[in-house]
Amino acid sequence: MTAIGSSSGSAPPVAPALADATGAAPTEHARRPRRPRRWSAGQIALRVLLVGFAVLFLYPLVWLIAASLKPKSQVFDNSLWPDTFQWENYSRVWDELPLVSWMFNSVAIALLAATAVSISSSIVAFGFAYFRFPGRNILFGLVLGTMMLPASVTMIPTYLIWKETGFLGTWVPLFGANLFGSAFYIFLQRQFYLGLPRELFEAARMDGASYWGLFWKIAMPLSIPSFIIVFLFEFQAAWNNFQGALIYLNGESIDSFTAPLGIAFAMTKYSPTAGGQGDYQYVMVASLIVTLPMLLLFSLGQRYFIEGVATQGRKG
Repeated sequence: MTAIGSSSGSAPPVAPALADATGAAPTEHARRPRRPRRWSAGQIALRVLLVGFAVLFLYPLVWLIAASLKPKSQVFDNSLWPDTFQWENYSRVWDELPLVSWMFNSVAIALLAATAVSISSSIVAFGFAYFRFPGRNILFGLVLGTMMLPASVTMIPTYLIWKETGFLGTWVPLFGANLFGSAFYIFLQRQFYLGLPRELFEAARMDGASYWGLFWKIAMPLSIPSFIIVFLFEFQAAWNNFQGALIYLNGESIDSFTAPLGIAFAMTKYSPTAGGQGDYQYVMVASLIVTLPMLLLFSLGQRYFIEGVATQGRKG
């Protein structure tokens, strides 16, 4: 008599003891014990070097935070841990300096400058990437040639142009030139557009799309990473533009200053040689507050920033 459940054939083989719950046979990797990862001497040296550079770059920020929490007699003692924490520096700075006005002016000017140069450079770059016309490469070379001119060479002619147009003492000189694009950003955007399949634009043209439609409905949506990286670069440049604010806003009311120009004014205001009391702790607080928007901006746009940098070298 056969056992219940058996068949006339041979009994099914017993599953191996090492098989897992799913019935899959164990792999060679599963049978081997996991060895601890060993770093070579070169890898250890590289990591130590990276940590050293990180500490080197973070030191000024840590020093600034510590100095902003010190009383004025201890601001420049180079200690990274204040002996006395003076938290009221962060509340009194708003009464000592028109920091709100300076921040508003800087944000508004940086947004106008970054938006203007991002859009204008994208349009020009799309023209160089898409259209085929005689002398295109020569014209593009002339555009790139403008990057070779030092800013000090064009400073006086640019000043005279804004003086003749009557815009001295206004925000216009700080962002107006961006309406005509920037050679560096045109180059970056053109390289991105050259990596887009030309068949997309040709198919859209066959469907009746205009040239502006090609740019606005196809090129722009596909170039968001490069657009954002141009926006971030220019926002940072406009935010830190001390020279432009010094030339075109100096002599106006203090409330019209940008943040970099205002901090320079505060340094002079509190200087003992200029009759000040040496309250540089307020300058440190203002400098730290002015730094925070850029840190926030780059943290929010980090994904687009990395993606834009990684795709700038593509070309078709």
